[in-house]
Amino acid sequence: MAWQGWKGTALTALAALATWTAGPARAHGEHEHGAAAGPAVSFVQFSSPNLTAPGTPLTVQGKLSVPRQRGWHGHRKLPAVVIVHGSAGIDARGDFYEAALNDAGIATLQIDMWQARGYTAPGQRPAAPILTYPDAFSALQFLAQQPGIDGARVGVLGFSWGGLVSMGTAERLYAGQFGGGRTFKAHVAHYPVCYAWNNAPLLAAVRSTPAQYGVQWLALTGAPVLIQVGTKDDYDNSAKPCQDLAAAANASNGSNSLVRVVAYPDATHGWDRLMVPMTVNDPFANQGSFFSTGVPPAVKFTPDAEQAYQSRARVVRFFERQL
Repeated sequence: MAWQGWKGTALTALAALATWTAGPARAHGEHEHGAAAGPAVSFVQFSSPNLTAPGTPLTVQGKLSVPRQRGWHGHRKLPAVVIVHGSAGIDARGDFYEAALNDAGIATLQIDMWQARGYTAPGQRPAAPILTYPDAFSALQFLAQQPGIDGARVGVLGFSWGGLVSMGTAERLYAGQFGGGRTFKAHVAHYPVCYAWNNAPLLAAVRSTPAQYGVQWLALTGAPVLIQVGTKDDYDNSAKPCQDLAAAANASNGSNSLVRVVAYPDATHGWDRLMVPMTVNDPFANQGSFFSTGVPPAVKFTPDAEQAYQSRARVVRFFERQL
């Protein structure tokens, strides 16, 4: 979720929430790259509802990467994973996980939510996570229309803001509003700001509610959820908010194993972002202290290659089992 600046809360946009069915998929610019053993890469686009301007759908672009060995896992069609970026936009994390998933025989679709909205400057992001949930469900529908993809075996992986999207798409409320009858089969959320979920006092500070803002997490679809977080994440300040959220979700949904949390010792927010370290400021960091102090806390991104490869391997194993 990290990035500088606070865009405010567009409550008027939330009035546009309604059940929808995504428009027809449109692929273009079909270009394949690499050796014959590599995946087939296409640059595609599809329509997604624009909740801030109903009737003027967004065009979301993405990179579809499909392993050529279609016989893997004994299925005629391949499973797939939608990869959703963080507040900084598409970066090295998407390709890092894409490569391993493709090697495991799982197709991937990295989507660019910011380009669809014309965001070009650092610090730009939507006013609420819920505004981007239709993009993930539209990507799910797009994949279901591809002849080589099994639309019933699609997962979602997200980082930070994208982690919020992965979590939100597991909630029945949002699946009902935006899914058009489709749900994801498995969810992975990396550092999804766990303290903010179901946090009514926090959302009251921005004149919203968990349901309106997109952080209600009570009745889940039943698809398994893996949350990965660092113990030194500057949003939650420890793994405890994620562990508490998982325990509450498991209890309310009648399962001890529906939601699982893996904590990485001494890892910061974005430990698997294998790029130069950076520090940004975000009002939602430090468990929302900004709303009492007026000072946006700092968020450190410190890459940890060893734990990044561990977390990537765990993600691949999770999707291999669940898809």
